Amino acid sequence: MNVQKIKKSGDAEPDDFEKSVAQELLNLELTSPDLKAALRDLYIVGAKEVELGNGRKAIVLSIPFKLRSAFQKVHARLVRELEKKFSGKHVLIIAHRVILGKGFSRFTKGSKGPRPRSRTLTAVQDAILEDIVFPTEIVGKRTRVKLDGKRTHKIYLDSKDQANVEGRIDTYAAVYGKLTHKNVTFLFQ
Repeated sequence: MNVQKIKKSGDAEPDDFEKSVAQELLNLELTSPDLKAALRDLYIVGAKEVELGNGRKAIVLSIPFKLRSAFQKVHARLVRELEKKFSGKHVLIIAHRVILGKGFSRFTKGSKGPRPRSRTLTAVQDAILEDIVFPTEIVGKRTRVKLDGKRTHKIYLDSKDQANVEGRIDTYAAVYGKLTHKNVTFLFQ
């Protein structure tokens, strides 16, 4: 019954954790009157649990890019309900995007021109960062390169959301680090 809330690409079978998240989405649709209409056509393409350190975990939901705006309309209520269901673990919703490499062939038969800028590695990583901090807006970015060559990205978030987001900053940094292998710190401006 929970298969309708998760659709994996190809013939891939969802694992037990993904099935449990899909079941919770279905339960929310059936039991919550304010989310029922919004969740009717929404589904996920994957879910995974990310270690944050200190024994804490976060849940990262992958959604289809075409459903991103529909998920963002109910983002706050959906995340709040899922965090209740999964015993206080932070829940993050990220759109599934495709990265095309530098060797993307421009002149093959099925190709319609050069690689789109939205499919580059940098653009996809920036979009993932925006998805992770979604209700808050990013107001600035700085990259600090140390003498040993290590890069640290400083992300400045909007200070009007500081009270709501301050407890989640460590989660944002850990999840972004796991997904992109970049060191990032979040500040408010």
